[in-house]
This record gives sequence, C-alpha cells and structure tokens, in this order.
Amino acid sequence: MQRIYPLLFVFLWSTGFIGAKYGLPDAGPLSFLLTRYGAVILLMGALALATRAPWPAGPRQWLHIAVTGLLVHATYLGGVFVAIKHGLPAGVTALVVGLQPLLTATLAGALLGETVSRRQWGGLALGLAGVGLVVSGKFGDAALGAMLLPAVVALLGITLGTLYQKRHCAGFDLRTGSVIQFAASAAATAPLCLLTEGYAVDWTGGFVFALGWLVLVLSIGAVSLLNLLIRGGSAVNVASLFYLTPPTTALIAWAVFSETLTSTAIAGMALAVSGVWLVARAK
Repeated sequence: MQRIYPLLFVFLWSTGFIGAKYGLPDAGPLSFLLTRYGAVILLMGALALATRAPWPAGPRQWLHIAVTGLLVHATYLGGVFVAIKHGLPAGVTALVVGLQPLLTATLAGALLGETVSRRQWGGLALGLAGVGLVVSGKFGDAALGAMLLPAVVALLGITLGTLYQKRHCAGFDLRTGSVIQFAASAAATAPLCLLTEGYAVDWTGGFVFALGWLVLVLSIGAVSLLNLLIRGGSAVNVASLFYLTPPTTALIAWAVFSETLTSTAIAGMALAVSGVWLVARAK
C-alpha cells in the first residue's frame, strides 16, 4: 500500500492548484485560505478529541510544529493563492514551486547532513531543465514578473518547511499536529486578510465545492501523505516528487481550464519526469 503513496500524493497535491483557480473568482486569496484553515482546525480538532490523539510533550515541540505550519501552509499556500489570483496560470505556478527539489538538495547537506549523490544531482539538473522548457513559453507577458514573486515566496516556504520538519519534528501525530500547524497559519493569515481584503468571500456553489475539495482532499489527505513521506524518506527524495506536480497540474489544467500545452512544454515535462526517476532511484 505504501508504494502508491508517492503517486497518490502527486495527484492530490496537483489538484490543489486547480482547486485554487476554481474557487478564487469568488474569494480573496487570503480570505479563501483563512476559511480553509478554520474548517481544517474544526475537523481535525474534533477527530483528535474523539480519538484521544496525543499532543506534543512540551512547548519546544509545539513551537517546531507551529513553525512548519507557518512555512508549509501559510507561506506556501499564501504565495500560491496570491499568484493564481493575480493571473499566473495554475500550470506555471506549479512549475515555479516545482523548483523545490533543487533548493532542497542544495540545503539538505548543510541542514540535515544528507549526502546527495552525483546521480541525484544529475536528476535534479535534468528536472530543472524540464521545468525551464515548460516555463520558456510563458514569459512574454510584461506583468509576469510581478505575478511570479508570490510563487517564488511559496517555493521558499515549502522548501524551508520540509527541511525544518524533517530536522525538528518529523514524527508528530498527524491529527494534533495538523491542528497546531493550521492554527498557527490562521493566526498569521487573519490580520493580513483583514488589512488587505476585509474577508471577501462569495459563498457560491463553485466556491463551496472548491473549499470542500481543498479542505478534505488537500489539507487533510495530501498533507497527511506529505507528513508520512517526510517521516519515512530522505528530504531530497520527498522533494523530488514535486517535479511531478507541474506536468500533472498542467494536464489537469488543460482538461479543466483549456490551458494549452505546446510541444516544448510536453518535452519539458518528459525531462522533469526523467529527473524525478533518477533522484528516486539514487539512494
């Protein structure tokens, strides 16, 4: 069963970009996220109480889990949602965040003491070349630079969050840990939301569907899988899975939103997938 976790995670994580684009016409990005965080806190809090899940032993562990929440959720999701809200295509947003394996490999040795082999570096470089090919056709828009900034912030958040969690709190309980992570994210997001958006949500059917999908499938399902993968694998191998999200997201976006795929983009996706294979095989 555990063999399918990585592929299931890639698919579920990729749908997050689609869900964001689907629901954002009816809500401000931070308002959307604040609503999402609140729903997850209620659901996971009830589950934790019903199952008597263990809470962290001391304040230091609470702090570590909260920091991972701020990086993996508040910073990463905030950047992704703002980028898509400002017009960056879902596929391109996924591609920018898909650079995470290179940053992770660069930092894993210094922060975690993990050895990155030549084969892994080759796979990571191949994946970067693939991402570059896919992105190459998207940079004609003069406003794209401003759209990319929040996506780059998201990239830094998910990279540092994965490494921080692997080093400081890889083994926390998924039920209580999720409550702490999303509570910290909500606390950080709420003042920014009120200052910049004033909590703007139009409760349409489309928004409710997108919210339900992102809460149940992404915030609970995919994030739980990510925590399990971080707990059981090296940071570099876990990060390499993010190279698969750009092509997966682009394919779903093509089917749902008619975001086009050029022959260059398809070739880039093939390179990215090959890079993931090399990184995963090199242990």
